[in-house]
Amino acid sequence: MWGQNKPVVLSYGRPKSRFALPPWLVLLILGAAAGAAGVVYVQEKHLPPRLSASASTELRISYEQADAERQKLAADLAAATKKLDAALTDTKRLNDELAAARASSEKVRLDLEFAADALPPDPRGGTVEVRAGRLLRKGSALSYEVALTRAGGSKPMAAVLQLSIVGDGANGAETRVVTKPVALSIGSHEFARGSQPLPDGFRPRQATITVLDRPDGRQLGMRVMYVK
Repeated sequence: MWGQNKPVVLSYGRPKSRFALPPWLVLLILGAAAGAAGVVYVQEKHLPPRLSASASTELRISYEQADAERQKLAADLAAATKKLDAALTDTKRLNDELAAARASSEKVRLDLEFAADALPPDPRGGTVEVRAGRLLRKGSALSYEVALTRAGGSKPMAAVLQLSIVGDGANGAETRVVTKPVALSIGSHEFARGSQPLPDGFRPRQATITVLDRPDGRQLGMRVMYVK
């Protein structure tokens, strides 16, 4: 009993728990809690309030409607742009055609002026010369084409053309028919053409082409031609 000695352990205070958390883990948990609390504080005090479920649904619907409207406007814009491009293309084509027509018209005008200048002069002269003409009987009407020129005619001058037609009437007697004056605007060159009705049974032989400054006015030019 006394021959073997065993050590005696003395203990003061509470014994340590074998399940105690290490200090670093405690600090980590406390830091995470502080961070979560900070996030909650910032959200509640400084950020806009969070939307409810119904508000989120309304916001989503509004966004979808706005996006649909945006897509519709984009489609309308694309269609309008396409129409504008087509209109610009048509306008360019029309401008090109107009330019070509003007060039062709100018060429025709120059050709006619050249042809008129190449005609024999009016033997009677006058302010307006009747350079050439063609008178044709077509049924009960007289068709006429007359080439007129005027010296120094840079500015158009108002005038009238009148025909005095001589021929045989329906009873065989010589008859004279005077047509109504036809208004003209004579520049350096003018080509008058038209048709005048004739009395029934009237057979024209010749016509006096008269150019006046106004109806029953001063004579500017005159020429007698046969009717074909």
